[in-house]
Amino acid sequence: MDSISPILWTGDSLRLLDQRKLPGEEIYVEISEPEEVIRAIADMVVRGAPAIGVTAGFGVALASQTVINKSHEEAVAYMKEFCSLLGKSRPTAVNLITVVDRMLKVIDKLMPYESMSQALIKEADNVQNETLVSDMNMAELGSKLIDIDSTVLTHCNTGPLATSGYGTALGVIRRAWELGRIKHVFATETRPWFQGSRLTMWELKRLGVPATLVVDSAIGHLMNQGYIDCVLVGADRITANGDVANKIGTLNLAIIANSLGIPFFVVAPVTTLDSQLLEGTEIHIEERDPREITELFGESISPPEIDSINFAFDVTPNDYIDAIITDLGIVKKPYINSIKDLNEYG
Repeated sequence: MDSISPILWTGDSLRLLDQRKLPGEEIYVEISEPEEVIRAIADMVVRGAPAIGVTAGFGVALASQTVINKSHEEAVAYMKEFCSLLGKSRPTAVNLITVVDRMLKVIDKLMPYESMSQALIKEADNVQNETLVSDMNMAELGSKLIDIDSTVLTHCNTGPLATSGYGTALGVIRRAWELGRIKHVFATETRPWFQGSRLTMWELKRLGVPATLVVDSAIGHLMNQGYIDCVLVGADRITANGDVANKIGTLNLAIIANSLGIPFFVVAPVTTLDSQLLEGTEIHIEERDPREITELFGESISPPEIDSINFAFDVTPNDYIDAIITDLGIVKKPYINSIKDLNEYG
């Protein structure tokens, strides 16, 4: 898996492993126009909060190469407009906004005689390198929470495809398996985009980790029958009080796990923390095209002209979460205090 990267910067273009085509085809999309980066994020060519952030960084760097012949004032105006549009391409994941703001700060510091493109490429590289270091820290910290000989459940996709590094929740699983703490993994298929069946199972197979795929609606039965020792999921945004926005269906897992006394862990870098929001009710939940649930690979699977709604994420209240594993440390209840302390430490 270390030889596979979903995000490659060539120097004048961005190559993204098209996650819509996996596991059937490993195809890279070559992006040379800035607007194509926005479409790639919105259309889920790349997905996963950290990977979206890395892509955004290189997207801004790519945009800067189109303004070389403009005046400094024109270039800055274009870049800020592009960043505004880029930041709206996926509304729930905070990493996207965080990286865009980070790139804007670089732009604001540039003097007219400085090379905007070189500075932004360097910053995008920094974002990607920091993501890998962050992933490794979470893997080491989180693996210590897993009891020896555990069977774990995970939801959606949180491996290298989702971060361009080692992975968040799947990174913890990967490291815990290497240490002999995990004996088996169950992965949900993760409707409606099948990130679990297509991507997580693809990664686990490549890693050689024993894994079983289950439909989303089987999790209650699995937990109730004693198959699962703990649950590990990622996050797209975490509020100041520890409420977590993650892939739709996460709340179901958390409620069932909590009712059965099964540990429920969230794994996410500190860049996912959004201290500007006090609680999960303030998070904007993305709604996607209903055809994603009424069609399957372009073929209709429901009666025509029916009502449908397609939420991409849900919010898990902090009461259901046993620990949040970050790259700077593990935080526990009361989250409003531990997250504040973590932010101050970081």
